[in-house]
Formats: sequence, C-alpha cells, structure tokens
Amino acid sequence: MNRFAQVWRTSTVRLTATFIAIFIVFAILLMAFIGWQSSVQIQRQQTDDIDREIRQFQRIENNQGIRALAFAVNRLSSQPGPGIYFLGDAAGLYLLGNVADVPAEVVINPGVYSFDYERPNPLGDDVVEEGRPPRQREGIAVVRSIELGNGMRLVVGRDVVERRGYSAIILQSFMVGVVGIVLFSLIAGGITARRVLRRIDTIQQTSTKIMSGNLSERVPVTRRNDEFDALATNLNAMLDRIEQLLQGLKEVTDNVAHDLKTPLTRLRNQAEAALRDTASVETREQALENVIAESDRLIQTFNALLMIARVEAGAPSGALSEINISEIVADVAELYGPVAEDEGIAVETRIAEGVRLKANRELIGQAMVNLLENAMKYARPEDGKSGRIDVSLSQQADRVSISVADNGPGIPDGERKRVLERFVRLEKSRSETGSGLGLSLVNAVARLHGGTFRIEDNAPGVRAVLEFPAR
Repeated sequence: MNRFAQVWRTSTVRLTATFIAIFIVFAILLMAFIGWQSSVQIQRQQTDDIDREIRQFQRIENNQGIRALAFAVNRLSSQPGPGIYFLGDAAGLYLLGNVADVPAEVVINPGVYSFDYERPNPLGDDVVEEGRPPRQREGIAVVRSIELGNGMRLVVGRDVVERRGYSAIILQSFMVGVVGIVLFSLIAGGITARRVLRRIDTIQQTSTKIMSGNLSERVPVTRRNDEFDALATNLNAMLDRIEQLLQGLKEVTDNVAHDLKTPLTRLRNQAEAALRDTASVETREQALENVIAESDRLIQTFNALLMIARVEAGAPSGALSEINISEIVADVAELYGPVAEDEGIAVETRIAEGVRLKANRELIGQAMVNLLENAMKYARPEDGKSGRIDVSLSQQADRVSISVADNGPGIPDGERKRVLERFVRLEKSRSETGSGLGLSLVNAVARLHGGTFRIEDNAPGVRAVLEFPAR
C-alpha cells in the first residue's frame, strides 16, 4: 500500500492516469456516437422504405385499380420479413394484410404511429373466424397510414423489434468495448509508468551514490536515444564537469599551499632578521623592502585569482560593449615593444585594421598582456639565437583570431591543455617568477566571450591563439 501511495504521488503516474481518463472518455463518446448514428440510420432507412412502398401502392391504385392494389398488398403480406401491411375499407375494417389488430385511431387518422401488435402467421393457414389468421407473436410497429382515393385505408410499416435487437447488440458491443478499453488503458498505462519509474529510480539511485561521495558514478545510458538518454547524457556531462572542478580545486589548493608557503616563509625570516638586536639600519631597511616586494607578488597572485573567479562567474568588471579590438592589440604590442627590445626580443605585428568586437576592453587587454609576458619569458635569446614574438589579428567571416607566437623551447603536446589550469607551471623547481595563473586567466576570458583558447606548435616555440565569434 505504501508503495502504491508512493507511486501515485509521482508526476509520471498522475499524467499517465490523466491521459488514460481522457482516452477512455473520448473512446466512450466516440462509440456512443457511432451506436446512436447506426440506430438513427436504420430508423431513417425503415422510414424511407415505408414511404417508398406507399408511393408505389398509390401508383398501382391510380393506374391499375383497387384489384391490382389488393393483389400487391396480399403478395407482400405473404412474404416473410419485417414488413407490416393492412388494407381496410372506408370504415377501417380489415380486408387484407398480415396485421389485423391495428388500432382504430391509426386507421381512421392518417399519419405516422408506433404501437404494439400481435403478429400473425405469414403463411396464413389455419384460418379462423371472420377470415382472420391465427395470432402468433407480439411485436412493435412503426407505420404510416393514408387514405386512398376511393376512401379505403392503407397502413404500411415495419416491425422494429429486430431494429431494437440490433440496438441491443450495439449496446452490448459498446459495453464490451468500454470494458476492453479501460482494461487495455490500465495495462498500457501501468507498463508505461513502470518503465518511466524504473528509469527515474535509476537516476535517483545514481544521484544517491554520488551524494554519498562516489563521484565516479554515472547515469546509465541506453540505446533508445529517448529523452531519458538525453537527460542522462547531460547529467553525465555535468558530473564530469563537477568532478573536473573538484579535482581542479584539489590541485589549486595544493598549488596554493606550495606557492604561498615559500614567500610567506621568506617574509617571516626577513622580518625576524630585521628584529634582531645586532641588525644594522641598512639591514632592516633592506628587509622591509624585501617584505614589500614579496607582499606585492602575493597581492598580484590573489588579484589574478579574484579576476579569474569573477570572469568564470560571468560577472566581468564592466558590461560588454562594442570595442575596436585592433587598437587594443596594437596598443599592448606597442607598449611591450621597448621592453622586449631591451631583452633582445623582436616583436613583429600583423594586425588587421578596424576589427570591432563586442567584448570587455579591460579583460581583452589583460589577456593580451598575459600572452605577451608569457611569450617574452620563453623567447629570450640564447645560444646565439635571437628572440622573436609575432602578434597577429585577423578576421574571417564569422571569427576573429588573435595569435601570439614565439620561438622559445615550446610546450610538449601532452602539457598544452594542462598549462591552462591554475597554478600549473612546467618549471618544476618553480625558481622562475610567475604564479601559473596567466594562461588560466586568458582561457577564462575566452570562455566568457564565447570563444576558445588553444596552444599550437610553432616549430620552434608555441603559438597561443584566441578566437572569438565575430558577432
């Protein structure tokens, strides 16, 4: 009972029950309409047959006389079937026909009537008094009576017992059909609800396992390619993303602990050295300068983390607006040109003019700064080879591409996606400056603007490519 109540509370079963009820009501109304139309059609056909025979009798009486009419009535009366015939004199007394006990009102007053009668033997044998045939069975007649031109009375009709029997058959079939529809609908609804609930229970059980801590569980996907498979696919993709985020959070936590422990330790050691009694004024001033420098680097790291979080949350510092991205890329390249030249690095630009994009100016500029600083770090001249950075901006039909390429040592294929994560640094000793957040911020900016960011092989070096939709 509890299981039934639990099942009944589900939306699936209630919707199924609603559709079953609608189907049953519609089927009942349709069958009732068909039965009613069948009965009406039979009744109309009987009425047409009666009117046609009366017109035929009138033509016989007008063209051939009363004897021919009597012969025709007698011939039709002797044939088996539902036909009812009565021919009487001007006073309404029975002369011919297969029904003798027609009510006087029917005979005297022309019109359409319905009455009960006793049906005689159509063979007409065993004649009794007054020339009437023996009574055989009861019936119900629908007749039309008329007065002929010579004053005689003619009644023509049909026995409707057979029609009512047919109506009873229709009603019986209707009831059987209703019961069959109800049973079939209940069975079909039960099977449908059971299958739907089984799929929902599978999703619920998987969700319970995931909430208990087993993040590797996934919702099973069948080969039906129905809406539940689409839902399961989306849920699995969401679970994969959540697992990736949690794994990334774990890695970020480890990297933050590793990257912050060293500068904080240096801060403490330098402050402790400055507080010694034997420390000179110059030593203390140098220690304070080092503390400020280390603090600035820590603040820069946290600012980068905050900016990445803000960008990934879809809430940039300023709304997206129409900007001239050509000017931004050219300005950043021009700003870093002298700095790169002092490092022995040549910066070459190929920037298409007048390219406009709906974007955030601050974030696009910060992404360009990160790309150029990263390129300058690895494009330093060594072994007689000069450093080189190529900055390009182009626009295709539906894409805007920004490329920053260098001729440094490059990045292995297996590491090109990993370097986009936070705090990932290929230099294992972490002796180089940097926090491993630059490319992660660029990737977040690309996603915010509906674009993509990828790192390609430049042979030698790497090419960082930012692509945005033109509209």
